[in-house]
Amino acid sequence: MDFHGKDTLLSLMDTQKSEPPQSPLHLHLQTHREISEQDLQFSSPRPSSSDGMFPIMPDSPWTLSPLPTPSSSLLYHCIASLHRHEGNIYAIAASKGLVFTGSNSSRIRVWKQPDCMDRGYLKASSGEVRAILAYSNMLFSTHKDHKIRIWTFTVSDSFKSKKLGTLPRKSSILMFPSRGKNTPKHKDSVSCMAYYHSEGLLYTGSHDRTVKAWRVSDRKCVDSFGAHEDNVNAILVNQDDGCLFTGSSDGSVKIWRRVYTEDSHTLTMTLKFQPSPVNALALSCSFNHCFLYSGSSDGMINFWEKERLCYRFNHGGFLQGHRFAVLCLATVGNMIFSGSEDTTIRVWRREEGSCYHECLTVLDGHRGPVRCLAACLEMEKVVMGFLVYSASLDQTFKVWRIKVLPDEKMCMDYSEQCEAPRVKIRDYDMSPVLSPSWVEKKLQGSYFQ
Repeated sequence: MDFHGKDTLLSLMDTQKSEPPQSPLHLHLQTHREISEQDLQFSSPRPSSSDGMFPIMPDSPWTLSPLPTPSSSLLYHCIASLHRHEGNIYAIAASKGLVFTGSNSSRIRVWKQPDCMDRGYLKASSGEVRAILAYSNMLFSTHKDHKIRIWTFTVSDSFKSKKLGTLPRKSSILMFPSRGKNTPKHKDSVSCMAYYHSEGLLYTGSHDRTVKAWRVSDRKCVDSFGAHEDNVNAILVNQDDGCLFTGSSDGSVKIWRRVYTEDSHTLTMTLKFQPSPVNALALSCSFNHCFLYSGSSDGMINFWEKERLCYRFNHGGFLQGHRFAVLCLATVGNMIFSGSEDTTIRVWRREEGSCYHECLTVLDGHRGPVRCLAACLEMEKVVMGFLVYSASLDQTFKVWRIKVLPDEKMCMDYSEQCEAPRVKIRDYDMSPVLSPSWVEKKLQGSYFQ
């Protein structure tokens, strides 16, 4: 059975509304590689809500999964796994020791890091939260009504939140400034967001093929422009120089610069190497090096390196290992985390000061496509520690603790005479094990339309 093709999982998620509850008893956990028994350790099962140790809100659709997840004792283990009975999780964000998850519900759930104790929720008037962005004590969320909500929250013994406003403002529909920059809300789903900290600008990308720039201080749209020929699926901004990156289903990645005198944006470069839709973008900057990563529906992760003295990005190669579409990316320092339709999360490490990458391991606890990721540094001493949060279309939300030992060395294959490097990938079985419920959805006619 072959799932390759130009169609992406995004078309399924756009047409999917609320799903009927499905029992996890019909899903059997399987690993994707054979590991000797002595190298295997199992994370202890989390208590269910009936145990009273980790209470869930009375009206919450969540329960703590009792299923243990196999893990490698050397590199990672799953420390928490939660199952959502109705619908999928579309977005994850982490800030100030909290993790936020958005789904088809109008409630954005709040969890404590890292054990995912329930801290409450933020309630909106519209559901289907497709994107969440957290910065300091602010949270931005996109909803079914094509609007963006701005929240503020406090971290204390009890979680408290307040909605600061909505983009666009209610009064903005009556405003008609020159050049049409203060346009109304997006005409289709708002799929992605990026926040430029120093200027207080929120960028939103939509399936209406446009990008809008909002000034958060007065909730005014300062620019709106057609960015691509198809859905805008990913957007990010370089906090060092304000460069804006957008990725689209038209297969291209574009780089934009802001023209400060006119409060507008101009296209400076288009990166396009294949017709496959671009689903995710990530940026990794350290010292004098800056790398841009894009995940596409052909399973590849292309990367570009920024030239030091200009804004030009040069193609450095690609990371190959996923069988199906790459749906999400996250970076922490020189670590790259990629989630895929093949149900796995791959952990990559870039050698400092070079373009060489190594796939350190594959996290294979999910039984459906990995829809979204968030990652953060947990400790930075002798052993590098990371927390990775993942959500899948198997309706589970997992927390992974990853440790990278200092004696791990890059194991690269170098090609002759400065040709493009080949990434060394460890010997993993890459045959995915998909849950029967998701395979049935994927085979529905609506998926391929």
